[in-house]
Amino acid sequence: MPILPLLPPRPLRRPWTAAGAALALALSLFVAVPASGSSATSGCRVDYTADQWTGGYTAQVHITNTGAPLSGWRLTWTYGGDRRVTSAWNATVTQVGRSVSAVNVAWNGALATGGTADFGLQGTWQSADSPPTDFALNGVSCGGDGTSPPTTPPPTTPPPTTPPPTTPPPTTPPSAECGSAAICENFEDQAGPAPAGSWRFTAPDCQGTGTAAVDTAVAHSGTRSLRLDGRAGYCNHAFVASTADLSSVGPVLHVRMWVRHTTALPAAHVTFVSMPDSSQGGKALRIGGQNGALQWNRESDDATLPAQSPVGVGLSKPLPTGSWQCLRFAVDTSAPKLDTWLNDEQVPGLHADGVPTQDVDQQWLSRTTPPKPTALRLGWESYGTGDDTLWFDDVVVGSSPVGC
Repeated sequence: MPILPLLPPRPLRRPWTAAGAALALALSLFVAVPASGSSATSGCRVDYTADQWTGGYTAQVHITNTGAPLSGWRLTWTYGGDRRVTSAWNATVTQVGRSVSAVNVAWNGALATGGTADFGLQGTWQSADSPPTDFALNGVSCGGDGTSPPTTPPPTTPPPTTPPPTTPPPTTPPSAECGSAAICENFEDQAGPAPAGSWRFTAPDCQGTGTAAVDTAVAHSGTRSLRLDGRAGYCNHAFVASTADLSSVGPVLHVRMWVRHTTALPAAHVTFVSMPDSSQGGKALRIGGQNGALQWNRESDDATLPAQSPVGVGLSKPLPTGSWQCLRFAVDTSAPKLDTWLNDEQVPGLHADGVPTQDVDQQWLSRTTPPKPTALRLGWESYGTGDDTLWFDDVVVGSSPVGC
């Protein structure tokens, strides 16, 4: 049975302050402008309501079309400070400099006179600024002075003739923790069934029947996640790769992700996280499993951490099935060291500190060149037996650790 998303409680609103602590804003803008060549009235009203905390914010945007019917819409505005949009839901949002543009998705493009549309976004900021006031719908200014708050909150449910809106991120979304992270992704801006934008399907070695999709039925937060249907056999590689360049992230590269899967890790070797590594000539630094437990693997020499001995495997952990698990790891790009946590608990067998430990890391430490990951790929790669269906969500990659 599909897991239906739950709408979170409406967050408390707090005053907008320059200090950057938790705060909120609300503004309503309205104007009616005569349409060119017509006696009809063209205009719009925009209710922009935001929650803000140090370093991050979310915003709900409610559009009311007060002019002639529209078959598609594009809302634009300008931020006065250094705000950056990192993701959005119910609209495709792009930003160039301080200029932001939001375009309807397939199901909410038609706006009758008096019709409404809702979308949301999240992002980061460093310097306090004023709320945006220069909204324009399809090039027509919504005007107003941006000072009057809305008399009623934006609706949480659209008319029955349109699909319900997707659930926005929780009150404290991943972007609040991201700062200047190279990747901060909850997949809410994925509008279609196939990964797009900054995430692309790839089969690094050979492609078979493994598939990737954007799932709107299962998610850790919001309403979307990345789903991989992995198939057994060497040539069934299926990954979704981020386009972000990780080569300058460091000196320690920190990764946090939530992963959910359906089948216990098999005895044979499998991989579900693959990072091209310039220190291996582009071959991958990999996280997966073997003998039923999590393990690291180095593609260039097939070294594993832990060693696949009873002692080594016993110091690792299985990846539980049927529930979301928080996987964190840290890769030192200046020394051959790394660390791994499952649900914020360190996994002893997946810890390499440069000091050899019998039956655990001697094979891993046979190579002294520090790893230098350049990209992130999420998916499934089996080298023998093992089908699995996995979901990934709330992925963060940067130079600072982000907890579960």
